[in-house]
Amino acid sequence: MASPTLMTRTTTNLKPALASVNSKPSAAVVSCSASNAALSVGQQPRRRDLLSLAAGIALILSPAAVVAPALAASEEEYVKETGVVIEKVRKTISMDKNDPNVADAVADLRETSNSWVAKYRREKALLGRPSFRDIYSALNAVSGHYISFGPTAPIPAKRRVRILEEMDTAEKALLRGR
Repeated sequence: MASPTLMTRTTTNLKPALASVNSKPSAAVVSCSASNAALSVGQQPRRRDLLSLAAGIALILSPAAVVAPALAASEEEYVKETGVVIEKVRKTISMDKNDPNVADAVADLRETSNSWVAKYRREKALLGRPSFRDIYSALNAVSGHYISFGPTAPIPAKRRVRILEEMDTAEKALLRGR
């Protein structure tokens, strides 16, 4: 039920429309008061009552209308998709900056990594895994670099070594089921 502050009192007494300066009522005032009188006599709901009702229904039904986030279907799916992400990261960061396909590869990597992170970061069973932690860290480093410096900027050697080490560690943990 709507809260008392949202409920409006209906009155049977009509208040006269704003009086104009001249003594003759204008056509707009007459038509407005005539339509108000028709609504009150027929006791049809007012616009604000309908809007309050619609807002209340929307609030009640909104949790049911929310789409559930994508959940991991299985362990095999996680292993497979994580392997794809690892290979794309390795391939993308090892590309030469003069390669004409580097911008497309970075865009593809960003799309893949964003979907991977969106799918698996809410999985409580995966959050404590070493494979998830290392992949997540590496994806943050790679995407942060390309966002800051652009898709054609090469990753510095020190950062590249750290990312590749995290990928190797994550792949080993993934093979062990961790």
